[in-house]
Amino acid sequence: GCDCKDLSYKDRHWHETCFHCFQCKNSLVDKPFAAKEEHLLCTECYSNEYSSKCNECKKTIMPGTRKMEYKGSSWHETCFICHRCQQPIGTKSFIPKDNQNFCVPCYEKQFAMQCVQCKKPITTGGITYREQPWHKECFVCTGCKKQLSGQRFTSRDEFAYCLNCFCSLYAKKCAGCTNPISGLGGTKYISFEERQWHNDCFNCKKCSLSL
Repeated sequence: GCDCKDLSYKDRHWHETCFHCFQCKNSLVDKPFAAKEEHLLCTECYSNEYSSKCNECKKTIMPGTRKMEYKGSSWHETCFICHRCQQPIGTKSFIPKDNQNFCVPCYEKQFAMQCVQCKKPITTGGITYREQPWHKECFVCTGCKKQLSGQRFTSRDEFAYCLNCFCSLYAKKCAGCTNPISGLGGTKYISFEERQWHNDCFNCKKCSLSL
């Protein structure tokens, strides 16, 4: 006979004095505990042994604590921060680079190419002209300001022009039809006495035969 309290858990029984943590030996009477492979552990020992560790501070992420998980690694919510601004990322979008995580604004400031026209980051859909990056919406005709992306264009003094603007501003005028001679795409023309004609327009004025 023993006047000790009988404590039971899952059909197993303990003396009150024997009901302690397998690891630190502290009493588990009236305290929360966990079981692992038939051993009883206090919550602190269980967490230290089996809970995930924060990838940043290397400390245990205690049960019930909010945490962030990414590619098999875990962080305390307050430890999951942007490498550049050091602010918690939380549930916001982020971009990993070289084993470091960046919030989107910081990533754009540090790594994204800047448009040569507006100086803002190019995140998607940029184009390159004369080895310089542009937003599609910033790459426009110097004359009429229409977007040139996907359109035929040419340049003059390093400025880009749509064909219409280039022809009206710079192209020679045909002495026959008075329309511009663009010279683009291999267009052939004839010069005579400082005047120019489209090939098809260089005809005899009297009989219209090609000259």
